[in-house]
Amino acid sequence: MSRTLVAITLALLGAGAVHAQVPAVFKDADLKLGERLIAESKCNQCHAQKWGHDGKDVYRPKGRINTPAALISMVERCSTELNLSLFPEDVAAIAAVLNRDHYRFSK
Repeated sequence: MSRTLVAITLALLGAGAVHAQVPAVFKDADLKLGERLIAESKCNQCHAQKWGHDGKDVYRPKGRINTPAALISMVERCSTELNLSLFPEDVAAIAAVLNRDHYRFSK
């Protein structure tokens, strides 16, 4: 087998493994939408005002957010408190991005 073919095969297998580790609740989430909504809603700026630094300190994987469901609930809470009127698919998209970037829940 050529080196190129081996590299492509390994890359495809790795991509499948990463996708398989995503919790079912985030499987079909639109990550681009989540990224856009996080930026538009100024999530990091709000968190920075409340917790300091760049606002990302709030994402503590070992804190009270310890399941995908708890993460979704927290995003819903922020939406309610800030009157963002997010749809369920928006909440899932934001939570999926936060999971990918900070929490890394696998089940």
